[in-house]
Amino acid sequence: MIILCVDYGDARTACRLRQVGNFGKSVGTVFEKDKTKLMEKNRRNGKTAQGRAYCGGRPLNMDGSRGFRSQECREFAEQLSAFCGIPFEMCDERLTTVAAHNALNVTDTRAKNAKKVVDTLSAVMILEGFMARRKSLLISG
Repeated sequence: MIILCVDYGDARTACRLRQVGNFGKSVGTVFEKDKTKLMEKNRRNGKTAQGRAYCGGRPLNMDGSRGFRSQECREFAEQLSAFCGIPFEMCDERLTTVAAHNALNVTDTRAKNAKKVVDTLSAVMILEGFMARRKSLLISG
């Protein structure tokens, strides 16, 4: 099964692809503010990769409650799922941006386009969390 992780943002949406059993690869960052165009680009990414499911980050507050941004991401996920006809599962993305910045600091990585790198790394972390949760459900189920 091929899964496309979409880390939705107002200006940048990072995409990461993973086939079950493989580490995955970056599909890239989509720079698009228009939601309809963004959905079309993500549908194209999913079709090109023969994706069977989407996952994406759901930004939650530290106490687990859902704020305005969480609702925006949920609405985008529902629209993308309906638009593409492919299921979309939301994943807790608390602290992925912080973890991405920390990873870049630990490796002393300085990126010309730091925001893009952080977005891509956050998408990796969301996708890996999704895959780990899925694997644990299969093992325990």
